[in-house]
Amino acid sequence: MVETSSEALSTLGHRCWRTLDTIHVPVYFVPETTAAYAELGIRPRAGYFVSRSAAMGAVSPEVTIATFYVFSPDLVRHVMRGCWELASPEQVQQARRHGVGQALHRALGDPDVTEAVELARELCEGFEPHGRALCAAHAALPWPDEPLLALWHAATLVREHRGDAHMAALLLSGLDPVESLITDGIASGRTAFFRQTRGWSEEEWAAGEQRLRERGILAADGTVTDVGQRRREHIEQRTAHATEPAWRRFGVDRAARLLELTRPLARTIADGDLLPNSLTRR
Repeated sequence: MVETSSEALSTLGHRCWRTLDTIHVPVYFVPETTAAYAELGIRPRAGYFVSRSAAMGAVSPEVTIATFYVFSPDLVRHVMRGCWELASPEQVQQARRHGVGQALHRALGDPDVTEAVELARELCEGFEPHGRALCAAHAALPWPDEPLLALWHAATLVREHRGDAHMAALLLSGLDPVESLITDGIASGRTAFFRQTRGWSEEEWAAGEQRLRERGILAADGTVTDVGQRRREHIEQRTAHATEPAWRRFGVDRAARLLELTRPLARTIADGDLLPNSLTRR
């Protein structure tokens, strides 16, 4: 029997999320999805925003800005302009699944994921929709019939379930989108990746750093202070607290088995060419 303390459950849930997230995130980077969106007339950078938000319908850029949190509003409005005139949300969803399915089979072959899908689906069926717009929207989509794609869909739900909780924790912490990226980038070593992909200007980034210095979160040398570190630890604790009920309902034994089954798949993905180096070094 696996230990059932809150700390052990939180640690196990975090490890499962990390592993399943590795299975999910190739959708944003692989050439197969880029090609699938291009067939609809959607540019590569726009593909990320419309494919992830398509579960909510043909939503405005403002809804995407609100639910994605850390991206520059100017970037989101620019890349999403006219996309829903080119393709429907259903077409975008089909392209997303077709592309990522091809990529996953290219990297993993045709593994037997029957038990992993059964466990992951049970986990996801325990997710509550309240306050979790992205997770609820993706959970309302039909489950794929193809096993590996079904596992990817489950990984998507796990990612969005935690992501919605994390956004709420960031809001409660008082860190705005730029400040969140700055502190996370320093902690994770992904500052360059965030600056390249999140769309904030040099001036907006510098202003965020100045606000953090004034609040004692960022030191003059650009490192996170003890105050800032405690702030980030509190954010992670709140995120874990918000996701813990689902993992507790699922049970630590099943969570441990799901981790055992999916870890080799995630390792193969991380060791391959589906993800940028900035993510595989996490």
